[in-house]
Amino acid sequence: MRILFLASGEFALPTLTWLARSDHQIASVITQPARKAGRGRKVTPTPIKTLTETLNLPVIEAENVNDPVLIGQVRSLRPDLGLAIAFGQKLGPEFLSTMPAGCLNLHASLLPKYRGAAPINWALISGEEKTGVTVFRIVERMDAGPMLTDRWTYIKPDETAGELHDRLAAIGVDAVQGAFELFDGDRVPQGTPQDESLATRAPKLKKRDGEVDFDQPVDRLTLHIRGMTPWPGASAIFEAQDGRWEKVVLVSARRAQCQDSPAIDPGIIDARRYIAARDAFLEILEIKPAAGRTMSWAEYVNGRHVTEGDQLATPE
Repeated sequence: MRILFLASGEFALPTLTWLARSDHQIASVITQPARKAGRGRKVTPTPIKTLTETLNLPVIEAENVNDPVLIGQVRSLRPDLGLAIAFGQKLGPEFLSTMPAGCLNLHASLLPKYRGAAPINWALISGEEKTGVTVFRIVERMDAGPMLTDRWTYIKPDETAGELHDRLAAIGVDAVQGAFELFDGDRVPQGTPQDESLATRAPKLKKRDGEVDFDQPVDRLTLHIRGMTPWPGASAIFEAQDGRWEKVVLVSARRAQCQDSPAIDPGIIDARRYIAARDAFLEILEIKPAAGRTMSWAEYVNGRHVTEGDQLATPE
């Protein structure tokens, strides 16, 4: 088949690499334009644009994929099928009509659960034991189209959103390959409708979603930290009793291996350098100061002279 590949983010990299080496033809890759990023605000192409240069693939950087001029350009490419992965733009009816077999999407959840922009993060925050990927047909409603294939995996203990993202991106290759195999000759599979009664949302995260509230059960705290790593980051404020303070990000943490319950307020650091939660103690493993590198908690304790009675607080 002639495939129109629409993608921008890193989640699509393994699938594009596989597709370029497969028997399918890539009519073109469409990606978002280069944008300013990072502290230096350097203009940076999408990860997909960078990969197309390595693979020597045709690429279009589109500010608006539904622009009539672009739609005409796509029609001239005569794609059979579209595949969108972490693209970042909504595909309108006129654009979708350019592909006789329609357009598929690889989504990082087991639909209909976690429809939306941040399914990996919300699966972790919600304490799911397993998750996966789904290939479905794009329709007007977000992530609501008929499903063609899915693949699932157990979430590993202590796995962060970043680590799970990379695993699911690799698993997605098999799901896409399985979906493509359903297109046999002139056969165009329509897919299985989603059960709307099971649908849940996974809205896009904002920077302040990472703010840590220590007045909650410790297991919820650890899920929150894992779900916010690496972005937007589980943010807090270190406040010393002598008036020192700084912004920090909790990179990894776990329930402390102790049996006693806190007799101090949430966020207070005890003599063992554990942090009190509502029902138990949190042990920080790695932390990143706002103006520094990621380091072990022991390094931070020694470098900042953290003492009993200091605290970690929710950013205001």
